[in-house]
Amino acid sequence: MTSRVPPPPPGGPGALLPPDSGRDRPLFVVAAILVFLACIAALGARGAWLQAQRWTSGLESSITIQIRPVEGRDAQLDADEAANIALTLPGIVAATAHDRAHAEALLAPWLGTGNLPADLPLPLMVEVRLDPAQPAPGEGLQAALDAAGLTATVDDNSRWAGAVRRAARTAQTLGLSMMLLLAGAAAAVVAFAARASLAARINVIDALHICGAEDRFVAGLFERRFFMLGLKAGIAGAVCAGLVAIAASLGQGPADMAFFLPHWAMDPFELALLLLAPLLAGVTAAVSARLAVAADLRGRW
Repeated sequence: MTSRVPPPPPGGPGALLPPDSGRDRPLFVVAAILVFLACIAALGARGAWLQAQRWTSGLESSITIQIRPVEGRDAQLDADEAANIALTLPGIVAATAHDRAHAEALLAPWLGTGNLPADLPLPLMVEVRLDPAQPAPGEGLQAALDAAGLTATVDDNSRWAGAVRRAARTAQTLGLSMMLLLAGAAAAVVAFAARASLAARINVIDALHICGAEDRFVAGLFERRFFMLGLKAGIAGAVCAGLVAIAASLGQGPADMAFFLPHWAMDPFELALLLLAPLLAGVTAAVSARLAVAADLRGRW
């Protein structure tokens, strides 16, 4: 008697392996949650990178001059003079001298409002905007301020830009690592569910084997079934992740949590990610189910 693969039943391959909503519903929920978390991790990593680019762009396009108060000198006049000196140098397009009220506003988050004595000397800030098309003035600005006899310090913000880049790389690494862990968890859950489904239908599988069905045919039945389940769960998880990302982007979250919130940047990357997530979930479920079922069948016959 020659071995042959039985023809598909009138109801299609699913008639041999009908879905069981009682068993499939918990798996669907778990898979949807895993896809949701993976999408949130990916959008969070993307948001961290975009946020870091905006911050570093702002830091690298400006420098700050700190005017330290000196007895016998008017700090506000020194700040105005420092702004005028900065404007004479090439590569500088704007210079704004801030007053004491601005310095008090910078300290307010830590010291509160109205807690500083009026006679307490505070350093004043001069904000300098650079022309990105020209090289930065470098040490020339500090030399010009020293030559004018001003007690001033130039901060080019480079150390802050480096810190922001490191934070962005860390957030991206964490996001990608979480995605890989969630993909592995999803594959393990689907493999376990596929083995449980095989055990629950072992009589049907034995009948198919007696009729000549090969292992790859039986594994294909589970592969198609779990692909559709993973695809549907992926759609549900991706839609929920998109809604959460949009809500987080529209909300007014604290600035120190910006790296940990999903971000909707309204560009094709986010849309492609959410469209690709269900397909990847379906493929992961299909491959995991096929490998698990094929391994069990090899051990049975």
